Amino acid sequence: MKVALGVSGGIAAYKAAEIVRLLQDRGIRVQVIMTQAAQEFVKPLTFAALSGEKVITEMFSAGAEQPNIDSAVEHIAVAQSLDALVVAPATADILGKFAHGIATDFLTTLYLATTAPVVVAPAMNVNMWNHEATQANIDVLKKRGVRVVAPESGYLACGMTGPGRLAENEAIVATVMEALGAAQDLAGETVLISAGPTREKIDPVRYLTNRSSGRMGYALAEAALRRGARVLLVTGPTSLTPPGAAEVARVESAEEMREAALKFLPDSSIVIKTAAVSDYRPKAPAPQKIKRSGPVSLELEPTPDILAELGRHKQSQIIIGFAAETQNALENARKKLKEKSVDAIVVNDVSRPGIGFDSDRNAVTIITPDEFFEIAETTKWEVAQRVLDHAVRLRKRRAVKA
Repeated sequence: MKVALGVSGGIAAYKAAEIVRLLQDRGIRVQVIMTQAAQEFVKPLTFAALSGEKVITEMFSAGAEQPNIDSAVEHIAVAQSLDALVVAPATADILGKFAHGIATDFLTTLYLATTAPVVVAPAMNVNMWNHEATQANIDVLKKRGVRVVAPESGYLACGMTGPGRLAENEAIVATVMEALGAAQDLAGETVLISAGPTREKIDPVRYLTNRSSGRMGYALAEAALRRGARVLLVTGPTSLTPPGAAEVARVESAEEMREAALKFLPDSSIVIKTAAVSDYRPKAPAPQKIKRSGPVSLELEPTPDILAELGRHKQSQIIIGFAAETQNALENARKKLKEKSVDAIVVNDVSRPGIGFDSDRNAVTIITPDEFFEIAETTKWEVAQRVLDHAVRLRKRRAVKA
């Protein structure tokens, strides 16, 4: 997802740097737009270094005798690419222009051009905030669906005391995430996720593995981050790039995944094991490449049952396992739920074409000891959100019982 962060001219402009970081921690790409007044408080280079994105400071490219077509319509291109626009701090001037549709610079023009959700976090002198003109503008914006993160009361830079101080950055970011449809209901939770396949060596150049791409686990990791969680991601070999804010442990074999999962278990409050772990491994891997010489037999032995071991070692954690089945899916999942001592099993039939392995889509059933939920075919991102919904529900139920 991409968020545009508008920074307008006020003493609180420096606080926007922390908002960039907090959004990035939740897997959000941030592009900063600065008004001319904002540049008197913070230099654009600061935001460029933090965001890794071009900072937009003016309507047209500087230094050109004539504005080129790209810069002339850049506000439209940016507006169409946004998932949300947030302005922090939002001055009385910006609020007034937004309310009355006055487009005099890139930020105010962007506001009129975007259809994405808009969040504003006002910051100003107490008398300016309390003025009926400012309050009238706030009312207009609220009626139009703009989310307003009200300023806090306290000692202000001008020396006065009262409402006008920029809201806490965490409150601003929480409102942005809600606007993006990612409520912060996992804030304070540490979610351990295993993802991808494992590899078991046959010889130095060959191994046993499976078709898992890791997409489901990575979608869960990114979704959990956006919902406020700390994410510990134990990943087998995949071609995917992990979410930037996840704490990643890269493993190859089932034994390595077991060691990493058990190491992270005490720090975790929710465990979601999506990894497709090889059930068997060669009992005696060859030290050198096996040469072609006719038929070859491999003696296999079981790999560690990581989900069962996590179930045996859990304390207060919610543990959710995944089961990829090709027949008797629900029957096998219910058996697994009981035998592994876990809180839920997410089962999918990977024999169905177009879902599961090597696909961005999935269809699953979530089974708990008391409930049964079907999720029709949809994106793995949406499946991830529904699985996290159930994790939150299970966590709340356990807290009530305690």
